[in-house]
Amino acid sequence: MKGKRLLGMITFCAIFGLIFATTNTLMAQKVPEKIIIGHPEGMSGTYAKAGEQAIGGVRACIKWVNQTYGGVKIGGKKVPLEYKYYDCESKKEGVTSLIERLITVDKVNVVFAPYSSGLTLAGTPVAEKYKMLYMDHGGASDRIFQQGYKYIVQTIGPGTRYHMGTLDMIRKIDPAAKRVAMVYEDDEFSRMVLKGAEDHAKKLGFEIVFNRTYPGKVTDLTPVLSDMKAAKPDIVIGGGHYEDGQLFCRQMGDLDINVKALSLVASATLPAFHNALKSLAEGVMGPSHWEYGVTYSVEGAKKVNLGWIGPSQDEFVKLFKEALGKDVIPDYHAAEAGAQVLAYALAVEKARSIDPTAVRGALGELRFMSFYGAWDVDDTGLQVGHSMVDMQWQGGKRVIIWPPEAATGKLYYPMPTFGDKAKGKMAVPK
Repeated sequence: MKGKRLLGMITFCAIFGLIFATTNTLMAQKVPEKIIIGHPEGMSGTYAKAGEQAIGGVRACIKWVNQTYGGVKIGGKKVPLEYKYYDCESKKEGVTSLIERLITVDKVNVVFAPYSSGLTLAGTPVAEKYKMLYMDHGGASDRIFQQGYKYIVQTIGPGTRYHMGTLDMIRKIDPAAKRVAMVYEDDEFSRMVLKGAEDHAKKLGFEIVFNRTYPGKVTDLTPVLSDMKAAKPDIVIGGGHYEDGQLFCRQMGDLDINVKALSLVASATLPAFHNALKSLAEGVMGPSHWEYGVTYSVEGAKKVNLGWIGPSQDEFVKLFKEALGKDVIPDYHAAEAGAQVLAYALAVEKARSIDPTAVRGALGELRFMSFYGAWDVDDTGLQVGHSMVDMQWQGGKRVIIWPPEAATGKLYYPMPTFGDKAKGKMAVPK
């Protein structure tokens, strides 16, 4: 009897051991040797400046995940991230063909969208066709998330919110400033910014004295700016991207259009903006998703009951400089792209899988903070957890001036006239 029991126990243990060994083998087979991030980005063409920043940010955070974090944990194993990127030349056809190549040839596990709403939207149907997770670091248009797509998730904040903080700030510091001019590029992203700014300005009681768009790749803004000058605005908000934003500011100077405040989206925040315009950039503002000096930290995350991941701000800046091989401070284009790497790593760990559908579901459940700020997306994939700041060029430096709790300096207001700036006047508060 005892022999039978012993034999039964041995048989049970053998079977259990076989099942356990088989399960472990299957799990080991499912855990990849590496996780590949694919990325078609504008390394040349219209969005090259922002594209360079984005690639630097991604490379910086991949290095942090691999070397400091130890890799992405799946099934008890730490898996390294690999980065495969191509130049889409800032063209829609480049985006669509490269996404197809990344998925079918390079066998990537996730695709990061290129910078700009137009390019991001162009690639979305391709990612959807392959049921591939498509993470959006640079497409801010709300409309992207109103099409019913299931695999796109946003890291950058919605376009409709870009100039809300700017208008709140002006209303608070100068209630007498009433007349607002809105002049934006006629593209997917900028139209969304315009819509949000227009609605918010009316809500705050501003008078919109000028409201117009200009074509993409514009080479002369003199006609529209001359008409704007005749409207005598106190405040000017507008822009679209780097090249037209630089032209906007330069030709306002040529026409000697002096206003109390000028805020330009997507261009004013780039280091290249001040490098190109020098003193003309002084006092110009821009809404930003991140600026060097923000105070997001482990302690701050604890105060709002959020988990923390990633490098500190200074660690990120160091890694970014190493990635680009340049002594340049990253701007928000780099920070949002880098933060996307961190979100993806957390989602893979939460899903315990690299399956795009499972990781997409995990991204919708994540709530955390990084050096870039908070993360939270709604059911459509729209980013609703991240808050923006406003910066201003002061003495050749980007200074955070809004909101008060994030500010690293005081707003210089009203901004210097273009005549004074031509004589070397800096927008540095006393």
